[in-house]
Amino acid sequence: MEELDIPQYFLCPISLQIMKDPVTTVTGITYDRESIEMWLYTAEEEVVTATCPVTKQYLPKDVELLTPNHMLRRLIQAWCIVNAERGVDRIPTPKYPMDKSNILRLIRQVNNSNNNSNNDQQVCVNALRKMDDLVSENEKNIKCMEEVGAIKAIIGFILKSYKIGKLLIPGLEEALRIFHSIWNPSHEDHKNHVKDNHDLVKAILWILRNETKNSCHDNVVTGRAMLVLKDVIEASTSNLLSGLDSEFFQETVHALRKNNQQATKAALQVLIAVSTWGRNKLKIIESGAIFELIELELTNPEKRVSELGFCLLANLCVLADGRAKFLEHAAGIALVTKRTLRISASIDDNAIQIFGLICKFSATKEVLLEMLRVGGVSKICMVMQANCEIHLKKKAREILRSHSHIWCNSPCIQILSFDKTIE
Repeated sequence: MEELDIPQYFLCPISLQIMKDPVTTVTGITYDRESIEMWLYTAEEEVVTATCPVTKQYLPKDVELLTPNHMLRRLIQAWCIVNAERGVDRIPTPKYPMDKSNILRLIRQVNNSNNNSNNDQQVCVNALRKMDDLVSENEKNIKCMEEVGAIKAIIGFILKSYKIGKLLIPGLEEALRIFHSIWNPSHEDHKNHVKDNHDLVKAILWILRNETKNSCHDNVVTGRAMLVLKDVIEASTSNLLSGLDSEFFQETVHALRKNNQQATKAALQVLIAVSTWGRNKLKIIESGAIFELIELELTNPEKRVSELGFCLLANLCVLADGRAKFLEHAAGIALVTKRTLRISASIDDNAIQIFGLICKFSATKEVLLEMLRVGGVSKICMVMQANCEIHLKKKAREILRSHSHIWCNSPCIQILSFDKTIE
């Protein structure tokens, strides 16, 4: 773009960019709405006032006190139109956030879905779509929905859909997206609504189970349902987490087969979160998770999915059943070998943990020779020479020493003769 002489008062004092939605604070200074709202949101939570970036005066954190500067906005828009041929983009008229009374009206319309008339259901669906549009517009709308208790209405709608058994009821996709968008784990009311809500967990599993039978949604609903399940599980009580049944694990593990990175990632996070409670590790193994994890990794997923998958795999290999299932898969040892020292330190840590558990508790001669054949022993030696954490090198040394009599013909095992200590 050709260099222009931009009027100084068109620029936001925070971002130093042309203002798209100028607003004036009580200190008399005009800022771009997005910049000053972010400034106020990021101020210390325990104080009720922030500081004006320009005047250094106290500034209330209530964004309702920001006054739109319509005259300045029109001047900026007119200037942009005049200079359009010189590469200046036109500034659109901003959409202003709705106030609480309008959102409360939408919530009442969602709650009216309890009435079975077609008209009330259509009003409810329209309200959900409007709320979905609002949460995608700006942070203030999300914050406003948090404050007026929209999460309760959304949960009620999901439970209503579950109880009447209509998966394809319009609005369910929007309801799941709204839930995840406005979910705030630090909000006490939000946690109270889900922390021991067994029916909500059952409703999400019902969505996952029925969505599996329906291919027309292209896994979109599955992805959103898994995100909501992740939110719920992270806020749930130990009572709920330790009492999860086999259906929960079957549906969550089944989500790993979906060609949907969002659903896969959320499913892995859910399984990791619940694996520490009760007999959940064994339930996850019995649901076929280890086979699915190895198959998933063979598709070369994105880095974060691999890290989560290896974390869960290491957790499950703590149990004898987990190690047995891991060794049943013909590609298990070769896969861990291939991924070590190639993706991230997190995967290296979990890979060496898996090898350590296998070598300590499940080290038959066939398994040890398989590790030698596919290069696992060489990789463990390379860990000792690589720029890895000290504890990882020590673990690698322990593995090599514990079975050096089997691996003595491997050239790499000679490293033990030259590297006696780990500093």
